[in-house]
Amino acid sequence: MSLYGVMRTGVSGMNAQSNKLSTVSDNIANVNTTGYKRASTEFSSLILKSGSGNYDSGAVETTVRYAISDAGNYHFTTSTTDLAVQGNGFFVVQDANGNNFLTRAGAFVPDETGNLVNTAGFQLMGYNIANGAVPNVAANGFGGLQVINVNQMALQAAPSTKATVAANLDPSATAIAAPAGPANYTSKTSMVTYDNIGNAVTLDVYAAKTGANTWDIQVYNGATALTTPGPATTFTFDVTATGKGKLAAASPTALSVAIPGGSAAFNIDMSAMTQVAAAFDFKATVDGNAPSAVEKVNIDDKGIVTAVLKNGTTLPSFQIALATVPSPDHLTPEVGNVYSPNLESGNVQVGLAGQGGLGTVKSGALEDSNVDLADELTSMIEAQRGFTANSKSFQTGADLLDVVVNLKR
Repeated sequence: MSLYGVMRTGVSGMNAQSNKLSTVSDNIANVNTTGYKRASTEFSSLILKSGSGNYDSGAVETTVRYAISDAGNYHFTTSTTDLAVQGNGFFVVQDANGNNFLTRAGAFVPDETGNLVNTAGFQLMGYNIANGAVPNVAANGFGGLQVINVNQMALQAAPSTKATVAANLDPSATAIAAPAGPANYTSKTSMVTYDNIGNAVTLDVYAAKTGANTWDIQVYNGATALTTPGPATTFTFDVTATGKGKLAAASPTALSVAIPGGSAAFNIDMSAMTQVAAAFDFKATVDGNAPSAVEKVNIDDKGIVTAVLKNGTTLPSFQIALATVPSPDHLTPEVGNVYSPNLESGNVQVGLAGQGGLGTVKSGALEDSNVDLADELTSMIEAQRGFTANSKSFQTGADLLDVVVNLKR
């Protein structure tokens, strides 16, 4: 046995306990940090080969591990842009230099330009789904992601391109001569649509019964009949036991007209129209909107960011991306409570909430730190006692070395 070895072993023990105390200090300091993941110091022994009847003391080394995969508790807030991931996955964020990271810290707010940023200044990333676009997800990378900006949703006009109609035509109505129009109709209703710059355009829909189970339908803008480049405007109904008053198999199921000021055809889906023993009824769901300011932003569990305009229109504009890695606990922690992938964590897999094993997005909630303060205080005392004990072994070795040095005196 070497007295120098005893002293080196004591120093190794003190250094290991110092490392443990460092992680404990970090955990306690971040006990209230949103999305923080607890660090812990693990010990492993270094043993030297010893001869028969002789023991050479070794040392101890430490490894820092992070409980990244352990979710913290959730608490609820009044802000719809405060977000938490329920289940597996991380938010994808970007720094000022365009570098992407993963995080569970979801306290996002709009900055001066409308970008959603968290308290560390990282911007939330997602896919643009405005005007019905489909997210272009690159499963093994961050391609196609954009910074989510709520200001882009304001004062935007969307032209009307389609309508879905649920209507019933009264079979007891008296047949009249076709064609349907302002001076010749059985039933009349109107729809509000929007042109390219958001002007409201009222379309009048005239229906004229021209025979048994046969109706002529025409769409007007004021006193002018709109052209119908699509199917014919004569609709027929099947009133047999099979059809039960629905459109006949040979009947057209839609109209296509050109809205004044609109660049695209406006398609009216009539497939749900019926002729049953009830009064005339007409309900239509029309897309498009007039320019309006954003009143609030809603985010659902799929991560779809929807702007609610002051005129009541809702505009789905972005879908938040979630990402994961095969071994989350091996991610590299970075400044700002974010993580970056490495060889041990595996490659990043990007997807959408609720798909491919990823969790869902909870709006109006934040994930707390997963630090247990009682455990950390206990670990602090353990590290303190361990450090003191190792210092005693060092001091004892030093005292024995003094005895050996003073033997000659």
